[in-house]
Amino acid sequence: MRRVIVSLVGVGILAYGGTIAFLTHFDHSTAPQLSASSPTKQDPVALAAYNVLAEARCDYCHATGRNLPFYFKLPVANQLMEKDLHEGLRHFRIEPVLSAFEQGKPPTEEQLSRIEEVITQNRMPPTMYLLMHWHAHLSDSERQAVLHWVEETRRKYYADTGAAAKFAGEPVRPVPASVPVDAAKVVLGRQLFFDKNLSGDGTLNCASCHDLNHGGVDHLVTATGIGGQKGPINVPTVYDAYFKIAQFWNGRAADLAAQAAGPVMNPLEMGSHDWAQVAAKLQGNPEYAPLFQAAFGADASIDQNTITTAIGEFEKTLLTPDSPFDDYLKGNASAISEQAKRGYDKFKSIGCSGCHSGIALGGGAYEVMGLEGDYFKDRGGKLTAADTGRYDVTHKDEDRSRFVVPTLRNIDQTGPYFHDGSVKTLEDAVRKMARYQTPDSIISDQDVSDIVAFLKTLTGKYQGRSLADMAQ
Repeated sequence: MRRVIVSLVGVGILAYGGTIAFLTHFDHSTAPQLSASSPTKQDPVALAAYNVLAEARCDYCHATGRNLPFYFKLPVANQLMEKDLHEGLRHFRIEPVLSAFEQGKPPTEEQLSRIEEVITQNRMPPTMYLLMHWHAHLSDSERQAVLHWVEETRRKYYADTGAAAKFAGEPVRPVPASVPVDAAKVVLGRQLFFDKNLSGDGTLNCASCHDLNHGGVDHLVTATGIGGQKGPINVPTVYDAYFKIAQFWNGRAADLAAQAAGPVMNPLEMGSHDWAQVAAKLQGNPEYAPLFQAAFGADASIDQNTITTAIGEFEKTLLTPDSPFDDYLKGNASAISEQAKRGYDKFKSIGCSGCHSGIALGGGAYEVMGLEGDYFKDRGGKLTAADTGRYDVTHKDEDRSRFVVPTLRNIDQTGPYFHDGSVKTLEDAVRKMARYQTPDSIISDQDVSDIVAFLKTLTGKYQGRSLADMAQ
């Protein structure tokens, strides 16, 4: 019997070893490959990072259309693997990163931050995957190669807004003092932003929801529109919105001009019936003719395009530079407290910076609400139309409850929080974000306090005045 057992164990070891050898060969023969002309082949830092990601075969679970290992087709295992694949695609898509490597271009700041997050936390590749793919285990030197590439990419492509040299590789960078704008359109756009004639009954303007003296929001759970009607979703701040990849929570507007068009015609918001009606009201104001002509030429029309373009141009100027944290990034070590510095370190270590990165600390990608836990189940209540997120735009199941990542600039001035406005305090928002968006789930009260201290240093200035002072 002992011999039988030993023989069976030996056969099992040989079978396991053979399977590992087969999978290693399969992984290498089907791995992503750079073309001969790819600029990355001439960049040792980028090439080293690419080789690590290709060796680990991150594309198996974070890309579609891949030639997957045989066990993906086996009964039972297939069900388990399908779940892993679904979660992998839900968390991150690597195709744009591989494409950037091929073209010799930088991934987005958010993509860099997501990669940095999982490498720093040693979360990828997952343990169960490594049981069948030994070669995919990342050594310390391989992890450092990826992190070095992330830092150098930031320094090369994303260090143009004034950070000191030692902070140029950080996931966050300062808000610039300005961006290029057309001055004449800005003047016109500012007047339109505050003009109540854009609303159906002449009672509301853009500033009704985006109060520039109160963080660019209305501080309500959901917006109040024409006739006191309640909208379905929380108002995002208009400050620093220029840095977002798309506008509205579900990203249905490609830019600020497209966003400006939405509320004007929305029957729950500003309630105008058509743009011809709006244009007719503006044409009745003699101040507008010279402003439109200065902005768009002597033959300029007053219509949806010129109105929304001007408003969007004005909104580009709603930047909030010179926050204490920006001063810190620019080299002033005493600009923020030691507690805020601890909070920033914790913010990065638990994974918040994986999504909240770049100039605006957010706005650079779409993310699922409830990535690491069922937020909507725990919140309770019926799902609303606002909860479906980007699904309303793409009608793809993977985009259900996926939203544009909110910016964290001036976050202490923009409550209540989340798309549903369900969270009143910054402390509670931090706890819930840790619970539902990061692997840490529960963080200590001290960590919450430290992160909040950091977040409060993100309040900047508009036209030289702190947003905190403007709200008083």
